[in-house]
Amino acid sequence: MLLTDLPTGLAGGARAREMTLHDIPAVYALEMQLFPADAWPLDMFLAEITHETRGYIVLETPTDTGTQVIGYAGLMSVADTADVQTIAVTPACEGRGYGRALLDFLAREAAARGAEQMLLEVRADNPRAQNLYLKNGYQQIHVRRRYYNDGVDALIMRRDLTEMTPVQGETSHDR
Repeated sequence: MLLTDLPTGLAGGARAREMTLHDIPAVYALEMQLFPADAWPLDMFLAEITHETRGYIVLETPTDTGTQVIGYAGLMSVADTADVQTIAVTPACEGRGYGRALLDFLAREAAARGAEQMLLEVRADNPRAQNLYLKNGYQQIHVRRRYYNDGVDALIMRRDLTEMTPVQGETSHDR
């Protein structure tokens, strides 16, 4: 796994780090809370974070007893195309720049892996997420009718990564 330039300087003392198997219970609980109609099954997270073409991180904040996962994101990168597999921030922590930090990380990571474009699907009924993507250089290129389990369309969005350069000292990797 490459995992370049993890987000730093986040609000509220949050920090980003590579997702591990120990994070899966907290990430899965958050997934079930945030995406009840479309939550990934537990075994999908296990398969995703161990796959060589994927890169996953978590955001955590300090608590009195340790840390708490407040967000996560992951990508798949194969050849010149990367896909945002998942991205989420708990509603209590929205509006602090965490979503943008996760999205920026995914783009940098994809470019470092040699991707020239990044794709994602977003629910047609989620204008807040659509706005985040539009502000970060994504453009809608297609609609997948009734893509989600509850019948909502998915908007397919694309970002050109060719203006990004790999992190100094890194080379592109086929994974």
